[in-house]
Amino acid sequence: MRILIANDDGYLAPGLAALVQACQGLGDIDVVAPESNASGTSNALTLNRPLNVFIADGEAQRGFRVVNGTPSDCVHVALTGLLEQRPDLVVSGINNGANMGDDTLYSGTVAAAMEGYLFGVPAIAFSQVDKGWQHLDAAARTAREVIERVLPTLQQRGGPWLLNVNIPNRADALQLPRVVTRLGRRHASEPVIRQVNPRGETIYWIGPAGSAREAGEGTDFYAASQGRVSITPLQVDLTDHAALSDWRHLLATAA
Repeated sequence: MRILIANDDGYLAPGLAALVQACQGLGDIDVVAPESNASGTSNALTLNRPLNVFIADGEAQRGFRVVNGTPSDCVHVALTGLLEQRPDLVVSGINNGANMGDDTLYSGTVAAAMEGYLFGVPAIAFSQVDKGWQHLDAAARTAREVIERVLPTLQQRGGPWLLNVNIPNRADALQLPRVVTRLGRRHASEPVIRQVNPRGETIYWIGPAGSAREAGEGTDFYAASQGRVSITPLQVDLTDHAALSDWRHLLATAA
């Protein structure tokens, strides 16, 4: 068993170290992570410059491969030439804050896992519901439990799959119910924040994410609000299948 671990908070993030420690004993581990925080980069690949890779030597990060790029860069480079052997599983996280609903479209944590999925490798993204790393050890134990549950099925499913897991910041996270959910939806983001820099130029910060809009029972938002571990199976097909017929009628021409 080989496990590739990545994240989006950067190779020094406590969540990455916790996830690596949680996976000890499950198989051979490779860690390939961004040099700096790359939250919100979604599935971006760096195409306008070469990427550098170095080996970390910090006590908690010893042996980690570090890429000066995005989370997707890390997994892409790992799977297309950096690693000598293909992993059986890609895991990403543990993220500092939730990745629920529309967050999954922007999340670098989910994107790192999704990059593995796109290459045909089963993958899991792990996040804590709240920022601040409270009870990270409990979240790591919960992540290991989820991984241990899926490892025996890797060969049985016959194809890749992608899971998005959000874990409440609680000391008893391992004992919380785990529920399989669908993605909720958020309201539109808050307005940008305007500031003036020392040169007198107006600058803009992206505003905070909107509050939950669709958060009813069965959604990831609802599960988190009820103190449960949310596990959402994801897919990449963005096709609006229900609208295909209408668009064919309006726009298609005979072949």
